[in-house]
Amino acid sequence: MTLSLPNAIGITAMNARDSFSFNPNLFSSLTSFHSFQEYSGSNIRLPVKIIISPKKFCHPALTIRNEVPQNADFPRYYSKKEKKPFPTPIVELRRAARERLKRMKDVPRKPMSAPRNGLLVKNLIPTAYNVYNARITLINNLKKLLKVVPVHACGWCSEIHIGPVGHPFKSCKGAHSNIRKSLHEWTNAYVDDILVPVEAYHLFDRLGKRIPHEQRFSIPRIPAVVELCIQAGVEIPELPTKRRRKPIIYIGRNEFVDADESELPDEVPEEPKKPLLAEIPDSEIVAPLNNEETVGIAEETLQAWERMRKGAKRLMRMYRVRVCGYCPEIHVGSSGHKAQNCGAHKHQQRNGQHGWQSAVLDDLIPPRFVWHVPDVNGPPLQRELRSFYGQAPAVVEICIQAGAALPEQYKSTMRLDVGIPSTMKEAEMVV
Repeated sequence: MTLSLPNAIGITAMNARDSFSFNPNLFSSLTSFHSFQEYSGSNIRLPVKIIISPKKFCHPALTIRNEVPQNADFPRYYSKKEKKPFPTPIVELRRAARERLKRMKDVPRKPMSAPRNGLLVKNLIPTAYNVYNARITLINNLKKLLKVVPVHACGWCSEIHIGPVGHPFKSCKGAHSNIRKSLHEWTNAYVDDILVPVEAYHLFDRLGKRIPHEQRFSIPRIPAVVELCIQAGVEIPELPTKRRRKPIIYIGRNEFVDADESELPDEVPEEPKKPLLAEIPDSEIVAPLNNEETVGIAEETLQAWERMRKGAKRLMRMYRVRVCGYCPEIHVGSSGHKAQNCGAHKHQQRNGQHGWQSAVLDDLIPPRFVWHVPDVNGPPLQRELRSFYGQAPAVVEICIQAGAALPEQYKSTMRLDVGIPSTMKEAEMVV
């Protein structure tokens, strides 16, 4: 290898290594360099040891990754005439079923694990209590925040807005919306407008027979999150449920009998693993006294919201939750009920029966996205600048306006890095 140096000096490397080291005073020992050049010509060839250090010249590529995208699209709005998509595509479900049958063909059948055998998952019982208490804390704190943060609800549709005044967007789809040109008529909002009430049938035995259509009015309906917590181990005296101490015995594909528990000692009623919180009546709600107390309540509300969603998602991995693909009906159990009360599009063709499929977290706890107000003390939202505004879940938006810190996972849909034009002429210049 030859290195080109000034004055047409070429140096030939006799031995090359994987790292590089060069002495700048290579010819310092030559007292008469010009006289030496006259006898040897214009090229000098000297043995040089080349050592190229990968640490100095070969830097590894630095990659910065962010789990949360900078900007994300808003949640898709599904028409009432459109069926919800499956969480897992049906083609992948069929392929997984074929592989499972092929894999279990020559394998002896293993006993079922909890909760399919009728027992509780012990390590999820504290999670169920945490989810139940987080829901109660969330409701109580939202009642307090509604005293200081203005929240508006449309009197004709389910849309709400959090801010000093309602937004001017023409998005009302309620009754007589064509007469009002799709404008909203804003009224005062309540907790049920922020937390969408999703109810489900309470099951005395989660492995029992499916609820028939004739018993749809005799079985109580409770919040779906509460029913999930009860099936996961929360003990509520007003809502009893069957607890087994031995695994069930299958006598057929879908038939089983309970194991004999007569030889077991009498079960002593235990105290709840954790104390259960209770909702505060509306008449006893006291508004925060100062700004510091408001910020503290907002931070606690946001933590309860995240704790409830994360805990419910963990419970849903073990305890199955079903949702109708045509309507918002939820059923907490292995298979959906038989009540023919689906009133979605073309329900006459299905005789009112639900199209059950696996539920996702947003089916159990709908986030209900609302428009994000960039500056509460600034000008209100403008109809012409709608494409520049972001959205956030209603609980997150009310906590942010109350002074809580913004969580990282919600920044992508709030479009915080999008500049909002000050005039319409400036907005028309945006490409």
